Amino acid sequence: MDIASLVGIVLAWVLVVVTILLGGEIGMFVNAPSLVIVIGGSLAAVMMQFTLAQFLGAWGTAAKAFLYKETENIDLITQIVEAAQVVRKEGLLALEGMMDSIESEFLRSGLQMGVDGQDTHTVTSKLSSDMILTLGRHEIAQKLFMSWGDLAPAMGMVGTLIGLVQMLANMSDPAAIGPAMAVALLTTLYGALVANLIAIPIAKKLELRTEQERIQKALIIEGVAGIQEGLNPRVLQSSLLNYIPSKQRAEHEE
Repeated sequence: MDIASLVGIVLAWVLVVVTILLGGEIGMFVNAPSLVIVIGGSLAAVMMQFTLAQFLGAWGTAAKAFLYKETENIDLITQIVEAAQVVRKEGLLALEGMMDSIESEFLRSGLQMGVDGQDTHTVTSKLSSDMILTLGRHEIAQKLFMSWGDLAPAMGMVGTLIGLVQMLANMSDPAAIGPAMAVALLTTLYGALVANLIAIPIAKKLELRTEQERIQKALIIEGVAGIQEGLNPRVLQSSLLNYIPSKQRAEHEE
């Protein structure tokens, strides 16, 4: 689980709830029609913009972005250099013995293709295609959640207008004014909360994960190609260290 995401979303909602409780009961902020308009309406509008498969798949992609175990770039470099040293001494087939110790499925897949006898161009081409398709799915999920972030406040405004119309149409009945006004105000609140505490943060986190994955997969592709081409492990390490921050790179080089 991504700690920053967990702490951020819990803290944000706790602050909202505490603020509500300081001013009264939380029950007055719960309104079923407002929830239906904002959440149901905005998700329906989002669904119109994507295929059903893309709409359903985006939720799984979002979950992986928060729950997956991240591998540090320096750890990947270490594993790649170790593999290069093994290949330099014993040949590509010797990599079979270290496959179980490699956490990255993408790296393991690339090395396995090399062990199976596929040439460098074929391996690089397959890994690059996999990277492009994976990042493409992430980008669709980003667009979906950003769209939800745009539409939730808009549906909140729709709910506000509905509530105002209902209120104005029942000015002669004081008992109807309160519920109508609640719908008008709470839909705006729900729209803002959905957009700023759910949809947009998820979209931004997916954007960050996409960039991290792009860098890691590019690192792995270059590393696997270097191993297959028989590059000196030190030369390969020097090249791959460009993928990490300069301070960390200097420490590792020393």
